[in-house]
Order: sequence, then C-alpha cells, then structure tokens
Amino acid sequence: MIERIGLSLLHRFDPEFAHGLSIRALNMGLAPAPGPVTSPRLKTTLAGLSLSNPVGLAAGFDKNAQAIAPLSRAGFGFLEVGAATPRPQPGNPKPRLFRLREDRAVINRFGFNNQGMEAIATRLARRTAGIPVGLNLGANKDSADRAADFATVLAHCGPHVDFATVNVSSPNTEKLRDLQGPAALSALLNGVMETRATLPDPIPIFLKIAPDLSDADLADIAAVARDTGIDGIIATNTTLSRDGLQSAHKGEAGGLSGAPLFNRSTLVLAKLSQLTGGQIPLIGVGGVASAADAYAKIRAGAQAVQLYSALVYSGLSLVGEIARGLDDLLARDGFATVADAVGSGRDDMLQAAARSTEG
Repeated sequence: MIERIGLSLLHRFDPEFAHGLSIRALNMGLAPAPGPVTSPRLKTTLAGLSLSNPVGLAAGFDKNAQAIAPLSRAGFGFLEVGAATPRPQPGNPKPRLFRLREDRAVINRFGFNNQGMEAIATRLARRTAGIPVGLNLGANKDSADRAADFATVLAHCGPHVDFATVNVSSPNTEKLRDLQGPAALSALLNGVMETRATLPDPIPIFLKIAPDLSDADLADIAAVARDTGIDGIIATNTTLSRDGLQSAHKGEAGGLSGAPLFNRSTLVLAKLSQLTGGQIPLIGVGGVASAADAYAKIRAGAQAVQLYSALVYSGLSLVGEIARGLDDLLARDGFATVADAVGSGRDDMLQAAARSTEG
C-alpha cells in the first residue's frame, strides 16, 4: 500500500523529475529491500557470473551508479548501470521522458545524459561485494571516434564492474545505430575485446542490439558475435515503432519501451537463439512486467532477463514478485533449473510467428 501511494505521488510530477526523486528515495531507504530472492531452481550462471536469480535491472534506471547499494537489496539477481560516456554530457533538451499510461509504456530521448566515466568509476570503485554489477558503455555525441569511446570507458571503469555492455542500439544519439552494421560492429567489438584483455581481471562483454533489425541484420550480428568472441547479447533496446499505441504521447520522438515492445523483442530473441545455436548467452529485455513475461523470454532462449519500464507502473516490489513467480512456473513445468528451461519454447514460437506472417 505504501508503495502504491508513493507511485501515485510520483506520477503527479514530471517523469524525469519523478525519476530523480525515486533515486533519492532509494538512498533514503524508502523502497522495498527484501534482499536476495533465490532458490536452488532460480540460481543460474550467465557468462560465468553466478546469479541468485535471473532477473536483472536494465541500464538507464541508475545512469550514474548512484543507488547500487539499495538496488542490490531489491531482489534483483544482477544490475546494469549507465550508460557511461568518456566525458560528461547533458543529453538532449527536456522534456525527454514520457509516460504512456494507457499502453504501460515509456518513450525516452535522453541521448546518453550522464556525469561521465570519471564520476561513475569513482562510485563503482566504492561499492561493496554483492550481486554482479555491470556497466553500459556509451559514446559521446560529439566524439570524433565513437568506436574508440567504448574502449575508453571500459579501460577506465572495467576494473570496478563484473561485466560491460556495448550499447550501439540507442536511437537517441544520431547515427549510433549505424555501428550495428557488420564491418563497423566487428571493428568496434574487436577494439573493445583488445581493451578487455588488458584489464586486471577480464570481464564478460555483452552487446546490446535494437529490436528494429531485419533477419539479415540479425544473421550478421550473430556472425560478428561468434567471430569476435563476445560473451553475450542483450536483446533488445527500445524500438522506434509506434504500432498500436493509444496514449496521447505516442507521437513523441525517441525509443519506446514497456509492454508494447514485448512481442517484438521476444521474437528477435528467439531468432538470435536459433541463429547462434544457443552457443552465445542471451539476455532478454523488453516489456518484462510479470513472471510469465520473464518465463516467456527464457523459453525463447534467454538465460536471464532485465526490466526497467515496468517499475514505473508497478514499483520495485515487482522484482521479487517476478522472481518468486518464475520459480513457481519452472516448478509447474518440471524444470529443475533455469538453464533447463532456456530455449524450450523457441521453436514453437518461431513456427507460430511464421504461420502468422503467412496468414
């Protein structure tokens, strides 16, 4: 009840201002903190990282690594903070964050606003041991060499995190998504992997991709992922699609996240799982708002999932609800572990999608 009242109050404010208040509330201890939500069935491994459960926080919620301690107690199995760029940057002009209540969705066009890698690395270095924490790597908007920016941030912050994500899929930095092409992506990732090799403890490197990719694009990305040796793919970032939206804010520019993204991102996930033969760990993101959503992502091929937008409408208590509900769903279907369920529904999903297209 307290959480519902708090959310109702926050929704009276401008979305970005309300988000800032939520970070303050976390650091004041005014949010659910159940601690680890786990069981033998929920414990899993992602690219060598031991997770108490497969439910993670997506990048963008804690851009500047300001609330790692309270978020680590909120029931997540892992966290991703950032994105961080080499130099601080203000991002795009405000307003740049919009709630689409009728659609249970969010549109943002932040443009990698953050305090820069120096400030973020300082906070990451101070964190205490706990659940795995990763950093989303970004590039400055005015950079002369955006590909090099990712390696620069990794070199500076890599010693203080458990994994890092190359984010070339944000729609809010002009021409950033051009780096998803095979030649540019291969060069970028090779540079990042070379930098990873210089870290005191090399960490897993993930690639975050857009949902607005063709089958040929996905095949190229799968091939580049195999060739460069990255440790996983996060599918997906926000979409530029506006299909079926009801909210008055549906025409706002930026990336759409939340419930309307679920089907699109889950289908991309299933296709990637098939393309990679299940050999590259996948993290499913996009529209996760329930245990059933998380379970569907896992059955489509994800080893773990992430969420963010659903927290805007349901609050942090949703994290524990999803983890516990996922445990129940795995038990119902006779899976002893998360790993046993990964990809178990992929082929059925792809066949259903093919029939829908033919129809």
